[in-house]
Amino acid sequence: MPTILLINDDGIRSIGLVALKRKLEKLGEVIIVTPEKERSGIGKALTTYDYIKIKETQLSDGSKAYAITGTPADAFLLAVNKILKRSPDLLVAGINLGPNLGIDDFLNSGTLGAALEAAIHKVPAIGVSYCVRKILERQSWKDSITSEELELTATITQKAAEYVLKKGMPPDVDIISINVPETVKSTDIELTDLSYKGYHDIYTKRKRGYKIGGWTLSGYPDDKPGTDIHTIKNESRISITPIKVRFPHNKKALKDFLKALST
Repeated sequence: MPTILLINDDGIRSIGLVALKRKLEKLGEVIIVTPEKERSGIGKALTTYDYIKIKETQLSDGSKAYAITGTPADAFLLAVNKILKRSPDLLVAGINLGPNLGIDDFLNSGTLGAALEAAIHKVPAIGVSYCVRKILERQSWKDSITSEELELTATITQKAAEYVLKKGMPPDVDIISINVPETVKSTDIELTDLSYKGYHDIYTKRKRGYKIGGWTLSGYPDDKPGTDIHTIKNESRISITPIKVRFPHNKKALKDFLKALST
C-alpha cells in the first residue's frame, strides 16, 4: 500500500487539507504532517535557532494528523526522518487556497516549498492550488470556502496522484504544479510553462510601514499564451506545469571571468 505524505501551508485547520485527504486515502495510506498555523509566502525556508514541536492532533473530520510549529519544508524533513522514518511514495502539497503562478510564486510559496524539498530528496511531488480571484487581507475569508468548491481540484489531484503512483513521474519532471481557477470556464486542461515574469509593486503604505495586503489574480503580470499565468488569469482554464529542479551550470561562459580572477 503506497504512502502519501500530505502537507500544506494554510495550516492544520484548512478545508483544503480535508478535501484532499478524502480523495487521496482511496489510493493509499495518507500521512498528514503540516504547520499548525498558516505559513504562506515562506517558500522552502527551514526553522533555525528555534525549537520545533510536533503534536499529534485531529483534522476537522476527526482523522489523525501531525501539526508542527515549523514550516512546510520542515514538515517534509520531520515527516521523513522522525515520523515515517522513511521516504513516502508521493508528496502532495495543498490544496493551497490561492494561486501559485509564475516564478515568484514558485520560489515564495510554502506549498511549493514543501514540493521542492521533496523533489530535492527524489520524492515525486505534486503541488495543487485553488486560484481564488481575490484574497482578502483578513484571515477569516478562507473559512468561507467549502469542500464542494474544492471538489474539482481534489478530483484532478487524485487522478494525478494515481497516475504517478502507478507509472512514476513523467521523464524529466520533478514537480507537477496544478492550478485550478475559482471560476472554471472549461474543464479542458492546459499543459503550461512557468511564467518568468515577476511581481509588480505589491506593497501598500500603512501607518506602521509597508505591507502586502490583499491579493488579486488580476494583479499578476500579463504573459504570453501557454504560460500558467495567462491560462489561469485570461482563459480561466486548468493549468498543469511540469517543473524540473535542475539549474544549468554554464562553466564555459566563465572562462574569461576566471582569467580575470587569476591575474
